[in-house]
Amino acid sequence: MNQYDVIVVGAGNGGLVAAALTAQAGYRTLLLEKHNIPGGCATSFVRGRFEFEPSLHELCSEGSREDQDSATKLFQSLGVNVPLLYEDTLFRVIVKGEDGYDVTLKAGMEPFLDSMEEAVPGCRESVKAFFDLIDPIDDAMNTMGDGVPNPVNLLRKHSDFIRIAGHSTEEVMRALNIPQKAQDLINTYWGYLGVPTDDLNALHYLSMTTAYIKGRPSMPYHRSHELSLALVKALQDNGGTVYYNREVTRFLYDGQDAVCGVIAGGEAFWAKKVISNVIPNNVFNRSDNRHISKRSRKLANARKLGMTFVTIYLGLDCSMEELGVNDYSVFIARDRNPRKQFDTRDKFGLYIVNCLNKALPDATPKGTCTLFFTIPIMPGDLPADLSPETYKAYKNDMAEKFIRDYEETMGISVMPHIEEISVATPVTFARYLSTPRGAIYGYANERWDNIIARSVTEAMDYDTPNLYFCGGHYIRGDGYPSGYMTGEMAAKAVIRDLKEGK
Repeated sequence: MNQYDVIVVGAGNGGLVAAALTAQAGYRTLLLEKHNIPGGCATSFVRGRFEFEPSLHELCSEGSREDQDSATKLFQSLGVNVPLLYEDTLFRVIVKGEDGYDVTLKAGMEPFLDSMEEAVPGCRESVKAFFDLIDPIDDAMNTMGDGVPNPVNLLRKHSDFIRIAGHSTEEVMRALNIPQKAQDLINTYWGYLGVPTDDLNALHYLSMTTAYIKGRPSMPYHRSHELSLALVKALQDNGGTVYYNREVTRFLYDGQDAVCGVIAGGEAFWAKKVISNVIPNNVFNRSDNRHISKRSRKLANARKLGMTFVTIYLGLDCSMEELGVNDYSVFIARDRNPRKQFDTRDKFGLYIVNCLNKALPDATPKGTCTLFFTIPIMPGDLPADLSPETYKAYKNDMAEKFIRDYEETMGISVMPHIEEISVATPVTFARYLSTPRGAIYGYANERWDNIIARSVTEAMDYDTPNLYFCGGHYIRGDGYPSGYMTGEMAAKAVIRDLKEGK
C-alpha cells in the first residue's frame, strides 16, 4: 500500500524545502512532481549553446539582520551548500521623458544611501528613517511567527509596526517627507511584487527592499537548477522519495472532510498530512466540492490573481562588452510613477532587462552573452481574439517591439547578434506551472490581502484538516526566498501536528 506520513504535491521551491525538512525530521515523505525535473521556475532550459533560466533568479535571502532567518541558513540546515554570487549594484533605472532620469543604485545600506543622496540631494535622512523601520518590523514579525499574536502586546511593544501595518508604501514615504524623486527611485522594485506601491503594503515592500539592499542580490553560481537538485538530494539522503511525471489529478478526503491522500498517474497514495505547492484554486478544482468549506471557496474566488510576465530569452553571438552592455539589471520605464507604469504596462510602462554575464562572466560560451527581458502583465491582458493561429505572430511582435525599444534606449544594436531566441507568455506559464491564467505570483498582495492580513487570518483561511500550503500563493507572496520560506513554514506546522498527534 502506498502509505506515507507526508505527501508533498509539486516540486517547486516551497515543495522541495517542505519535503526535505519533513524527511529530515524522520517522517516517511513522498514528493510528487508532474514534470520530469524538479524546481518549477527554479530550473533551466537549453537552446543551442545557451542555457537559460525560465525566470529571473535572484535571492535577497541574506536577511536584514544577522539573526533573521534566511534561505541560505535554511539550505545549510539541510546540508545544501550551493555557492552564491553577489552583485554590488541593485539596479540601474532609466525613466524616459521630460521628467526622466538615469540612476544606478548600489547595494549595501551605506552605498545605497550615498547613491540616493547623489541622485536626490538632501534625501538621505528621510530615506534612512524609512529603512530604519525594519528593525521594529522584524521584531513584530518574529513575535507573530511564534503563534497567534496578542493584540494588546502588539500595541504595547510594537507600536511602530501597528502604526504602519495598514498603510501603503507611498503613504508611509509621504509621512516621512521623502522627496518625490527619492520615492520613485525606491519604488522601482514594485515589479518584483506585482503591485504598484500606492496599493502595496508598506511592511511587505520594506522587508523585501531592505533584504536586497543589506544582503545584496545573489544568485547560484551553477544556476537555480543546481539548487533544486541539491534539495532533492537532501530529501533522498534523509530517506524521502520523489516521483516525477506524476501529476496529482485528485485530492482524497475521509469521512471527516480531512485530506487523506491523492491520486497521481492513476494511482492512489495515502498520507497523514498533505502539503500542496499547488495554488488553492487548483486543489479545490481537483477535490470533491462537498469537502471544501464555504469560506475557503469564497476566499479563493475573491482573491485577485497576481502578476505574470512575457519573458524574452536572447542568446547573442557577441560578448556583453562588444554589445555595449555594462549593467546586470536595468529597469526601463516611460513614467516615474509606479501606478502609471502599471497602467501602461502594455506600452513600455515598465520592463526589466538582465545580463547574467555581468555577475557570472562564464554563464555563456566565450565571446557570447545572454539578455533576459521581463515584461510584467496581468492575467487577462492577452488579446481577447488571440488564437492558436495568431499566437506565434503575437509572441514575435511582442519580442520585436521590446527589443527595438531596448536598442533605442541603450543606444546599442541587438537584433543582428541574435543567435537564439525564445519567448514565454502567460500561455507558456499556464501550461508549465498549471496556474490559473499563467499567474506566476499567486495572489496579488493588495491592501486587504497582504502578508500581515494573511498571517493574522491563517488559521481561518486554511481550514481543511491535514492540508497545508506553501509557495507563491501562500502567506509571504512570491519570490524565490519567499517560496523556500513558505516550505519551511509548512514543514514546521506538519512536524508539530504530527508530534502532537493532531
